Amino acid sequence: MSFGELIEVADGAWAWIQPDGTWWLNNAGLIATPEGDVLIDTCGNEERTAALLDAVSDARPGSRLRWAMNTHAHGDHVFGNSLLPPDIALIGHEGMRHDLERDTLLESCPPLWTPLPVWGNVTKRLPNVIVHERLDIVAGDVRVQLLAPGYPAHTGGDLVAWVPQSSVLFAGDLVFAGLTPLLLMGSVSGARRALEWIEGFGAQVIVPGHGPVLTGREIAVELDSHRRYYDFVESVGRAALAAGRTPLETAESVDLGEFADWPDVERIVMNLHRWMADAEGREVDHAQAWTDALAFNGGPMHTSI
Repeated sequence: MSFGELIEVADGAWAWIQPDGTWWLNNAGLIATPEGDVLIDTCGNEERTAALLDAVSDARPGSRLRWAMNTHAHGDHVFGNSLLPPDIALIGHEGMRHDLERDTLLESCPPLWTPLPVWGNVTKRLPNVIVHERLDIVAGDVRVQLLAPGYPAHTGGDLVAWVPQSSVLFAGDLVFAGLTPLLLMGSVSGARRALEWIEGFGAQVIVPGHGPVLTGREIAVELDSHRRYYDFVESVGRAALAAGRTPLETAESVDLGEFADWPDVERIVMNLHRWMADAEGREVDHAQAWTDALAFNGGPMHTSI
């Protein structure tokens, strides 16, 4: 069974794309260097990570993985870490390591999805190289820059991988191409701010955390749609606070307009929970946010792992 496809997006850079990019179906990446290769993220379970690593071996039969990095702590990007070579340098942001250390989904997954994810033979593996702001991998004539936006966006521990000589940016979940972004563990305003940061790279190719690879004019179009969505969440959230409505009440009554056809639309509830909590200067109620998302969706969200 084919779970994804490893696509060469530039000389020495590949994107692992898992259609259709909805819950638990992430993208990953590979960067070739003359001194060993760099893997960008793993997948959400044993089976899918094994397929990724097989594709990497087929594409680079004479090389080895020397470095791996996680763009953030969510399980679809990191639960396959334990399948990596034991001597690999596994890199993550300090906030990402903190979040993954406290993640309990591998041990006990609540019925948020249907069918429940099947993890396989994987265990939690944390980064052993920590990034605060920036780390450069320099191998021969290849430089890979691992960079943090410096503020919560998709999560509180996001990293991107920038390959300047090929103008490829592995953006992680700072970009959801054609899908509803998820901001419950991050910040709506931070995610919007990160769009300008991403634009500043001037990338010719962006590999998003979910959805198809973006090139050329597609990049500006997609980032503009993200910007409109974040503005929409803020506008709707501000009106909800003024009217004393809950995130669920608001999501159930609002017209999603151009965003209604984006997959994983129930994330509007969680994103409103995040924006409203931040606006009121309080901690977000994660348990209530997930409960409300299930109510909005009419039951558990669909998953394919």
